[in-house]
Amino acid sequence: MDEENCQTGRVAGKVALVFGAGCTGPGWGNGRAIAVRLAQEGAMVVAVDKDEQSLPETLERAGRYRDRIETQICDVQDSSQVATLIEQTLQRHGRIDILINNVGGPIAGGPGALSEDDWQKQLALNLTTVFTTCRHVLPIMARQRAGAVVNVSSTSAIRWTGAPQVGYAAAKAGVMQFGRVAGVEYAQCGVRINTVLPGQLHTPLVDAFLAAQQTAGDIEALLQKRRKRIPLPFEGDGRDTANAVLFLASDEARFITGTELIVDGGMSARCD
Repeated sequence: MDEENCQTGRVAGKVALVFGAGCTGPGWGNGRAIAVRLAQEGAMVVAVDKDEQSLPETLERAGRYRDRIETQICDVQDSSQVATLIEQTLQRHGRIDILINNVGGPIAGGPGALSEDDWQKQLALNLTTVFTTCRHVLPIMARQRAGAVVNVSSTSAIRWTGAPQVGYAAAKAGVMQFGRVAGVEYAQCGVRINTVLPGQLHTPLVDAFLAAQQTAGDIEALLQKRRKRIPLPFEGDGRDTANAVLFLASDEARFITGTELIVDGGMSARCD
């Protein structure tokens, strides 16, 4: 990440809790980029992932800002683990100013192909995790009379994006509506809740998903097909998601709540 473009101090002094701060492989995943970007801008970042092996690269990519990141292991699908982590965070730092929910992943299949078990797994991973963390953190922010929550959804929440993955799409649409409803409820407490909808960015999760679904020879062709859907002449990555999250988490977005920011290079604006 280009440190020369960082405007250090946009979230200075804030404590940020980032779930899904690791990555499925090397590179700029959304969560990894978000954790690093918030640290660059002055936040004390608690970078959380269930995969301990995914976090060292997050620290490495933070460079000289790595001392602003502490890593924690937690399975966000286990409410008791989440509760313990949040209590420990409060004990160490005294407050939680920013909550980022970036846990999720797709399982392919439309209504006729997706199993009931996989449907439930998609809801649990992509939607219930957002509810779980917010259930524990929002009362804290309400007592503080301040806080910002940014949930990472997907453009799959608002349109067909090239593959039948109905469980993922429905869950991510739920994340979007969750942010709207909770955003209105907690506005009177000074807490803002917004959602970022990344489009077809090139992240390690994409490579892992395509590799699991296709033979090796088909992956580059599928990536090229994805690129052709994007009006801008390049493909974004997790750093683009991170910049959007940073804005919504910062005081620059003080009058923005209960809404969404799409990060997709213009893809969802197309009608063809």
